[in-house]
Amino acid sequence: MSKSAKNTIDQSEVAKFEAMASEWWNKKGKFKPLHMLNPTRLSYIIEQITDTFQRDTTNLQPLKGLRLLDIGCGGGLLSEPMTRLGAKVVGADAAVGNISVARLHARQSGLDIDYRHTTAETLVEQGELFDVILNMEVIEHVADPQTLIDSCEALLKPGGLMICSTINRNSKSYLFAIIGAERVMRWLPVGTHVWQKFIKPDELTQIIKNSGLENKDKKGFCFNPLMWKWSVSSEDLSVNYVVASTKKAVVLE
Repeated sequence: MSKSAKNTIDQSEVAKFEAMASEWWNKKGKFKPLHMLNPTRLSYIIEQITDTFQRDTTNLQPLKGLRLLDIGCGGGLLSEPMTRLGAKVVGADAAVGNISVARLHARQSGLDIDYRHTTAETLVEQGELFDVILNMEVIEHVADPQTLIDSCEALLKPGGLMICSTINRNSKSYLFAIIGAERVMRWLPVGTHVWQKFIKPDELTQIIKNSGLENKDKKGFCFNPLMWKWSVSSEDLSVNYVVASTKKAVVLE
Protein backbone atom coordinates (compact mmCIF):
# COMPACT_ATOMS: atom_id res chain seq x y z
CA MET A 1 0.00 0.00 0.00
CA SER A 2 1.37 3.42 -0.94
CA LYS A 3 1.71 6.22 1.59
CA SER A 4 -1.25 8.03 0.08
CA ALA A 5 -3.66 5.08 -0.24
CA LYS A 6 -5.72 6.01 2.83
CA ASN A 7 -8.40 8.68 2.73
CA THR A 8 -7.87 11.66 5.04
CA ILE A 9 -11.30 13.20 4.52
CA ASP A 10 -13.47 13.64 7.62
CA GLN A 11 -16.92 14.19 6.10
CA SER A 12 -18.25 15.93 9.22
CA GLU A 13 -15.43 18.48 8.97
CA VAL A 14 -16.08 19.01 5.25
CA ALA A 15 -19.75 19.65 6.00
CA LYS A 16 -18.86 22.37 8.52
CA PHE A 17 -16.87 24.31 5.96
CA GLU A 18 -19.39 23.73 3.17
CA ALA A 19 -21.96 25.45 5.40
CA MET A 20 -19.70 28.48 5.85
CA ALA A 21 -18.31 28.68 2.28
CA SER A 22 -20.07 31.91 1.32
CA GLU A 23 -18.43 33.69 4.28
CA TRP A 24 -14.78 33.30 3.20
CA TRP A 25 -14.18 36.87 2.01
CA ASN A 26 -16.31 38.60 4.65
CA LYS A 27 -13.72 40.09 7.01
CA LYS A 28 -16.37 40.53 9.71
CA GLY A 29 -17.97 37.13 9.18
CA LYS A 30 -17.29 33.60 10.35
CA PHE A 31 -13.69 33.63 9.10
CA LYS A 32 -12.80 36.87 10.89
CA PRO A 33 -10.06 35.09 12.94
CA LEU A 34 -8.29 33.97 9.75
CA HIS A 35 -8.50 37.46 8.24
CA MET A 36 -6.97 38.83 11.43
CA LEU A 37 -4.22 36.19 11.42
CA ASN A 38 -3.53 36.34 7.68
CA PRO A 39 -0.93 39.18 7.61
CA THR A 40 1.13 37.42 10.30
CA ARG A 41 1.06 34.01 8.69
CA LEU A 42 1.75 35.51 5.26
CA SER A 43 4.82 37.24 6.63
CA TYR A 44 6.07 33.94 8.07
CA ILE A 45 5.32 32.03 4.85
CA ILE A 46 7.14 34.57 2.67
CA GLU A 47 10.13 34.59 5.02
CA GLN A 48 10.42 30.79 4.94
CA ILE A 49 10.00 30.48 1.17
CA THR A 50 12.45 33.25 0.30
CA ASP A 51 14.99 31.83 2.78
CA THR A 52 14.66 28.25 1.52
CA PHE A 53 14.90 29.16 -2.17
CA GLN A 54 17.27 32.12 -1.72
CA ARG A 55 14.90 34.61 -3.29
CA ASP A 56 15.36 38.38 -3.43
CA THR A 57 12.81 39.90 -1.05
CA THR A 58 13.04 43.27 -2.79
CA ASN A 59 11.65 41.71 -5.97
CA LEU A 60 7.93 42.41 -6.49
CA GLN A 61 7.42 38.74 -7.42
CA PRO A 62 9.98 36.82 -5.33
CA LEU A 63 8.10 33.52 -5.76
CA LYS A 64 8.17 33.55 -9.57
CA GLY A 65 8.96 30.12 -11.00
CA LEU A 66 7.83 28.22 -7.90
CA ARG A 67 4.92 25.80 -8.08
CA LEU A 68 2.87 25.98 -4.88
CA LEU A 69 0.08 23.81 -3.45
CA ASP A 70 -2.35 25.39 -0.99
CA ILE A 71 -3.96 22.28 0.51
CA GLY A 72 -7.27 22.99 2.22
CA CYS A 73 -7.29 26.34 0.44
CA GLY A 74 -10.78 27.37 1.53
CA GLY A 75 -11.83 30.54 -0.26
CA GLY A 76 -8.27 31.40 -1.32
CA LEU A 77 -7.05 33.69 1.47
CA LEU A 78 -3.49 32.42 0.94
CA SER A 79 -3.69 31.31 -2.69
CA GLU A 80 -4.37 34.83 -3.93
CA PRO A 81 -1.41 36.61 -2.27
CA MET A 82 0.91 33.75 -3.23
CA THR A 83 -0.18 34.19 -6.85
CA ARG A 84 0.40 37.94 -6.68
CA LEU A 85 3.93 37.22 -5.44
CA GLY A 86 4.61 35.20 -8.58
CA ALA A 87 3.96 31.57 -7.56
CA LYS A 88 2.04 29.21 -9.85
CA VAL A 89 -0.66 28.10 -7.42
CA VAL A 90 -2.85 25.03 -7.19
CA GLY A 91 -5.53 25.45 -4.53
CA ALA A 92 -7.10 22.18 -3.38
CA ASP A 93 -10.03 21.63 -1.03
CA ALA A 94 -12.31 18.72 -0.17
CA ALA A 95 -15.33 21.04 0.12
CA VAL A 96 -16.70 21.85 -3.32
CA GLY A 97 -18.43 24.98 -1.99
CA ASN A 98 -15.07 26.44 -0.98
CA ILE A 99 -13.70 25.89 -4.47
CA SER A 100 -16.68 27.62 -6.08
CA VAL A 101 -16.18 30.68 -3.88
CA ALA A 102 -12.41 30.68 -4.48
CA ARG A 103 -12.80 30.48 -8.27
CA LEU A 104 -15.31 33.32 -8.34
CA HIS A 105 -13.17 35.60 -6.17
CA ALA A 106 -10.05 34.85 -8.25
CA ARG A 107 -11.91 35.77 -11.45
CA GLN A 108 -13.15 38.99 -9.86
CA SER A 109 -9.57 39.74 -8.80
CA GLY A 110 -8.13 38.97 -12.24
CA LEU A 111 -5.96 36.13 -10.92
CA ASP A 112 -5.13 32.85 -12.67
CA ILE A 113 -5.31 30.17 -9.96
CA ASP A 114 -5.81 26.46 -10.56
CA TYR A 115 -8.48 25.60 -7.99
CA ARG A 116 -9.46 21.95 -7.69
CA HIS A 117 -12.05 20.04 -5.68
CA THR A 118 -9.67 17.26 -4.69
CA THR A 119 -7.47 15.82 -1.95
CA ALA A 120 -3.75 15.49 -1.32
CA GLU A 121 -3.99 11.73 -1.83
CA THR A 122 -5.58 12.16 -5.26
CA LEU A 123 -2.89 14.64 -6.28
CA VAL A 124 -0.26 12.05 -5.33
CA GLU A 125 -2.00 9.47 -7.52
CA GLN A 126 -1.96 11.98 -10.38
CA GLY A 127 1.80 12.40 -10.05
CA GLU A 128 1.71 16.10 -9.13
CA LEU A 129 4.86 17.73 -7.70
CA PHE A 130 5.36 21.09 -5.99
CA ASP A 131 8.18 23.27 -4.71
CA VAL A 132 6.09 24.53 -1.79
CA ILE A 133 3.10 23.15 0.10
CA LEU A 134 1.01 25.30 2.43
CA ASN A 135 -0.83 23.09 4.91
CA MET A 136 -2.40 25.79 7.08
CA GLU A 137 -5.07 25.12 9.71
CA VAL A 138 -5.96 21.86 7.97
CA ILE A 139 -4.39 18.95 9.84
CA GLU A 140 -6.70 19.33 12.87
CA HIS A 141 -9.68 18.74 10.56
CA VAL A 142 -8.60 15.50 8.83
CA ALA A 143 -9.28 11.88 9.73
CA ASP A 144 -5.63 10.76 9.59
CA PRO A 145 -2.91 13.40 10.17
CA GLN A 146 -0.04 11.02 9.35
CA THR A 147 -1.53 10.15 5.97
CA LEU A 148 -1.98 13.82 5.14
CA ILE A 149 1.67 14.59 5.92
CA ASP A 150 2.84 11.46 4.08
CA SER A 151 0.88 12.67 1.04
CA CYS A 152 2.45 16.11 1.29
CA GLU A 153 5.91 14.53 1.44
CA ALA A 154 5.14 12.59 -1.74
CA LEU A 155 3.96 15.78 -3.44
CA LEU A 156 7.10 17.76 -2.62
CA LYS A 157 9.99 18.00 -5.03
CA PRO A 158 13.45 17.27 -3.57
CA GLY A 159 14.54 20.44 -1.79
CA GLY A 160 10.90 21.47 -1.41
CA LEU A 161 9.30 23.21 1.57
CA MET A 162 6.13 22.44 3.54
CA ILE A 163 4.65 24.91 6.02
CA CYS A 164 2.10 23.44 8.42
CA SER A 165 0.16 25.37 11.05
CA THR A 166 -2.34 24.06 13.58
CA ILE A 167 -3.48 24.41 17.22
CA ASN A 168 -1.81 22.96 20.31
CA ARG A 169 -3.79 20.61 22.57
CA ASN A 170 -3.79 21.80 26.16
CA SER A 171 -6.00 23.61 28.67
CA LYS A 172 -5.02 27.04 27.31
CA SER A 173 -5.99 26.14 23.74
CA TYR A 174 -9.35 24.84 24.99
CA LEU A 175 -9.91 28.13 26.81
CA PHE A 176 -8.81 30.36 23.92
CA ALA A 177 -9.72 28.41 20.77
CA ILE A 178 -12.92 26.72 21.95
CA ILE A 179 -14.42 28.73 24.81
CA GLY A 180 -13.04 32.13 23.82
CA ALA A 181 -13.23 32.09 20.02
CA GLU A 182 -16.43 30.05 19.62
CA ARG A 183 -18.55 30.74 22.71
CA VAL A 184 -17.47 34.11 24.11
CA MET A 185 -16.26 36.19 21.14
CA ARG A 186 -18.48 34.29 18.67
CA TRP A 187 -15.73 34.57 16.07
CA LEU A 188 -16.51 31.03 14.89
CA PRO A 189 -19.64 28.86 15.01
CA VAL A 190 -19.75 26.56 18.04
CA GLY A 191 -18.30 23.18 17.04
CA THR A 192 -15.92 24.52 14.38
CA HIS A 193 -13.01 22.91 16.24
CA VAL A 194 -12.76 19.61 18.08
CA TRP A 195 -10.27 20.01 20.93
CA GLN A 196 -9.35 16.31 20.92
CA LYS A 197 -8.13 16.68 17.32
CA PHE A 198 -5.69 19.46 18.19
CA ILE A 199 -2.04 18.38 17.90
CA LYS A 200 0.83 19.11 20.27
CA PRO A 201 4.02 20.50 18.69
CA ASP A 202 6.09 17.43 19.59
CA GLU A 203 3.39 15.22 18.05
CA LEU A 204 3.40 17.20 14.82
CA THR A 205 7.18 17.24 14.53
CA GLN A 206 7.20 13.47 15.02
CA ILE A 207 4.53 13.01 12.33
CA ILE A 208 6.64 15.14 9.99
CA LYS A 209 9.76 13.16 10.86
CA ASN A 210 7.89 9.88 10.26
CA SER A 211 7.07 11.06 6.73
CA GLY A 212 10.74 11.57 5.89
CA LEU A 213 10.71 15.37 5.96
CA GLU A 214 13.20 17.36 8.04
CA ASN A 215 11.96 19.96 10.51
CA LYS A 216 13.45 23.37 9.67
CA ASP A 217 11.70 25.88 11.92
CA LYS A 218 8.96 26.10 14.55
CA LYS A 219 7.20 29.23 15.81
CA GLY A 220 4.08 30.31 17.65
CA PHE A 221 1.35 32.60 16.35
CA CYS A 222 0.30 34.68 19.37
CA PHE A 223 -2.70 36.96 19.77
CA ASN A 224 -2.40 39.99 22.03
CA PRO A 225 -5.92 41.03 23.14
CA LEU A 226 -4.66 44.39 24.45
CA MET A 227 -2.94 45.33 21.18
CA TRP A 228 -5.60 43.40 19.24
CA LYS A 229 -3.05 41.90 16.87
CA TRP A 230 -1.11 38.73 16.07
CA SER A 231 2.64 38.25 16.15
CA VAL A 232 5.22 35.49 15.64
CA SER A 233 6.92 34.09 18.75
CA SER A 234 9.97 31.86 19.13
CA GLU A 235 8.93 30.81 22.63
CA ASP A 236 5.14 30.72 22.88
CA LEU A 237 3.63 27.76 21.00
CA SER A 238 0.88 27.29 23.57
CA VAL A 239 -2.08 27.81 21.23
CA ASN A 240 -1.49 28.49 17.51
CA TYR A 241 1.83 27.44 16.01
CA VAL A 242 3.54 26.68 12.71
CA VAL A 243 6.25 24.24 11.58
CA ALA A 244 8.35 24.56 8.43
CA SER A 245 9.97 21.40 7.05
CA THR A 246 11.94 20.46 3.99
CA LYS A 247 12.50 17.45 1.74
CA LYS A 248 16.11 16.45 1.32
CA ALA A 249 17.55 17.59 -1.97
CA VAL A 250 19.03 15.07 -4.38
CA VAL A 251 22.82 15.17 -4.16
CA LEU A 252 24.55 14.46 -7.44
CA GLU A 253 27.77 12.50 -7.11
